[in-house]
Amino acid sequence: MRINPLIPVIAGVLLAGACARDRGADEAARAVSDPLAANATHVGTQVCAGCHQEAWQAWKGSHHDFAMDEATAETVLGDFNDATYAYFGVTSRFFRRDGKFFVRTDGADGKLRDFQVAYVFGFHPLQQYLVEFPDGRHQALTLAWDARAREAGGQRWFHLQPDEPIRAGDELHWTGPALNWNYMCAECHSTRLRKRYDGASRTWASDWSEIDVACEACHGAGSAHVDWAGRKKRGENVERYSALGLQVRLRDPAGGTWSFPPGAATAVRSAPWRADAELETCGRCHARRTQVRDEYVHGRPLMDTHLPVVLEEGLYHADGQILDEVYEYASFRQSRMYHQGVACHDCHEPHTLKLRTPGDLVCGQCHATSAYATPAHHFHRRENSAGASCIACHMPRHDYMVVDPRFDHSMRVPRPDVSARIGTPNACTMACHADKPVAWAADSAAVWWPKLASRPQYGEALHAGRVGAPRADAGLVALVSDPESPAVVRATALTLLGAYRSQETLAALRAAAVDPDPLVRHAAAGVAEGFGAAHRVEIALSLARDPVRTVRAEAARVLAPALGSLSGDDRRAVDAALADYVAMQEANADRAFAHLNLGNLRAALGDRAAAAREYRTAIELESRFVPAYVNLADLYRAENRDSDGLAVLQQGVEAYPDAPELHRSLALVYTRQQRPREALASIARAAGLRPEDAGLAYVHALALHGAGRVGEAIAVLERALEHEPYHRDVLFALATFQRDRGDARAAVRYARRLAELEPRDATVQALLAELVALER
Repeated sequence: MRINPLIPVIAGVLLAGACARDRGADEAARAVSDPLAANATHVGTQVCAGCHQEAWQAWKGSHHDFAMDEATAETVLGDFNDATYAYFGVTSRFFRRDGKFFVRTDGADGKLRDFQVAYVFGFHPLQQYLVEFPDGRHQALTLAWDARAREAGGQRWFHLQPDEPIRAGDELHWTGPALNWNYMCAECHSTRLRKRYDGASRTWASDWSEIDVACEACHGAGSAHVDWAGRKKRGENVERYSALGLQVRLRDPAGGTWSFPPGAATAVRSAPWRADAELETCGRCHARRTQVRDEYVHGRPLMDTHLPVVLEEGLYHADGQILDEVYEYASFRQSRMYHQGVACHDCHEPHTLKLRTPGDLVCGQCHATSAYATPAHHFHRRENSAGASCIACHMPRHDYMVVDPRFDHSMRVPRPDVSARIGTPNACTMACHADKPVAWAADSAAVWWPKLASRPQYGEALHAGRVGAPRADAGLVALVSDPESPAVVRATALTLLGAYRSQETLAALRAAAVDPDPLVRHAAAGVAEGFGAAHRVEIALSLARDPVRTVRAEAARVLAPALGSLSGDDRRAVDAALADYVAMQEANADRAFAHLNLGNLRAALGDRAAAAREYRTAIELESRFVPAYVNLADLYRAENRDSDGLAVLQQGVEAYPDAPELHRSLALVYTRQQRPREALASIARAAGLRPEDAGLAYVHALALHGAGRVGEAIAVLERALEHEPYHRDVLFALATFQRDRGDARAAVRYARRLAELEPRDATVQALLAELVALER
């Protein structure tokens, strides 16, 4: 798997959720902000330390303190004494010159050059290094220093992609967009970062108030708080300050504490959690997300400035366990801990970032060890075994960036029975009992915890939606409509439900549009795009007035094709929300995806010339950004300019010859130009590059069938079912192809599976009836 090192070396703080217990998050953060601090300025850590010595001393030496620094003899941990490292034919050298640190390695052109290290990134378990370029870019080297002790395997140079040759031109090469500090890393490794990208000159002038994650990164600009403190010290009236002059007050206003009721094995909170300001502040960096505003706004909902991902395939397993490098945000939002009121600081000291107590003892703060740290609970006789460990069982570890361990913060009960049904991992057989089959673990769990299998697990509904299983829509509707399900799960189910069109789906979508959680409402706005114009307008129009910026912007994007039909207050609301959407893209104008989004918007508004300019800009910024080539070629198709579209796609193939989407689009152009031989070659190439994609296999099979190669077409379709056993188009093609070649029995077999998938589709039922009659 190609792991994208999104934010190199992030502090290991427990991530919390984006919404106030998934209820009413829109007002949660604003309720703890002081209006007098709205225009506060940054004062610096030394000013804060004057009054908060204990917190400052705790912060010193933390991961936040060492998030980033200038490269000096004191901060550089790696061996720059003419050390070398060989990686797939490229030998890099690390050396010093005139008191500065250099690496000789392959640059953007693939040639060896000397690059000066400007900054260090993090300090444990690894340290990365930044190179500054004349255009203001800072790029993070993928050659990193293993800062662990030698006996733990550390004190060595290593590559973040050790098993795959990453060459110049690849987005994961250290000079590529995935390793660009200004966009990918800077916000979460410095304080008050401003990217300052200039699209005209394509240069960056990024700046910050402090080079690490300092006090004001979390607490907000402090000048108004300093004013409050000064006035209070002088004995002046400070009643006009509603929240101590803070842009965001992280302490819960309810002042709740945890304690054990008499005879209870689990602690409860003395007062319900009333605000998620702390959780939203942590979520800003400890999430897989996109920043959509150049500067973070403390005290506003997280989704005003950032767009977190949901449990997307490729990022998370179907049951919500971590897969790719996704940090802690969406995981913790799934957890029972979060929904019971647990917050970041309950487990982690907020300034040292260390656990409140070592290892499993941190769990013992709320879960009595007499009840849980015992074989009667975990059924493992060895007291110090992993099976007896709370963390090993409920927070399985995954290593990212080769040596950086991360723990799954969904804190779930291991479910080997679910693993057996949908193929997800479980803590039992993932590491401790890797030599045992899943069925063994499922059988053991059934004996130990007989009621476990009766507990619903949303992974099965999400898995059914991912693979398009029969009646998957019913499970997804139930999940979306269940207020007890975590908001991130309901939002994920909504995105999968978009593939289905029914009255039940529409009813669930309408309810989601008024959900208390903005993540769910954002998903509802996007899913509305797939429905008919009337329903799309009905649902998205209300969301265009949403109090959360990313929600109303998404609604406006969906409404863009219908803009001409709106008037009055509706038109003004959508225009304003569209301005938000454009500003969100312009905040990321240094990335190709932002220009793709702007191009799509311009195309939806009917301005094809502007759309083409945006697509071209995307290609110029990132020559391997495939969607821009595809969309530009499709724009030319709409203008009857297929020859221009063909040239665009050929340019894309030259830049990225292994992109299946480019070959698929080429096949479509060749088909329209009545060049069947080239079309078949292109779609075969696309399908070969992505054999797991049943949609590509289907198009390939159609081309083979059109060329009279029916047997090959059927073989391609049958292989596709191994990856997607309920792909509607593949099943329909197999049923009709087998019918036409005279194999009624095989045709009926596929038609029955299709009818299982589409029981209310009249066309499918008619086909099945026809084939059954033929078989007789």
